[in-house]
Amino acid sequence: MTFVKKYAWIALLIVVAAFLVFKSSDTHSTLEEEPEFIPSSNKAEAETAVENTNEESKSSIFVDVKGEVKSPGVYQVKAGQRVDDVLAMAGGMTHDADPASVNLAQKLQDEMVILVSSSQQEAGTGELSSQMDKLRINQATAEEIESLQGIGPSKAAAIVQYREEEGPFKSKEDLLNVGGIGEKTLEAISENIQVP
Repeated sequence: MTFVKKYAWIALLIVVAAFLVFKSSDTHSTLEEEPEFIPSSNKAEAETAVENTNEESKSSIFVDVKGEVKSPGVYQVKAGQRVDDVLAMAGGMTHDADPASVNLAQKLQDEMVILVSSSQQEAGTGELSSQMDKLRINQATAEEIESLQGIGPSKAAAIVQYREEEGPFKSKEDLLNVGGIGEKTLEAISENIQVP
């Protein structure tokens, strides 16, 4: 009997020791996992918030609306909206406005000026009519571009192709990026074109 008691205590001590070792390693692994998980989720949330802020700032643009509209001024709009959208924000055109003076389907660009002319204005007078006489290079067809001095069919096609691939021109100087258009050609057409 003393033999059984002696070995029972040893067996009990081994079981208790094994339990404590197992419990200790389980607690240790849990503590190691928690710090890794918490910072990574916070980091992901922070990165997502920064990305959302950057996307919002990139998607907002400012457009200047002038001329025959009910509420002229500078409007903040989302990138990709059309001229028609910002004219609605400006209260629409007045009764004297010439609807043909603007392309309502044109996509808006940052720092763009939308000038709605008056149908009452006589041709050839004032700054508004001189603006209307200019060729809008971002909307013009290849045939219309060919009417410019020093521009033939191949240069007109190159301008249209560049505009379709790279997006609308933001300044007259952007035309220098088109193959076949140099300083002299730009100087010759500069007075006859309009870039919003």
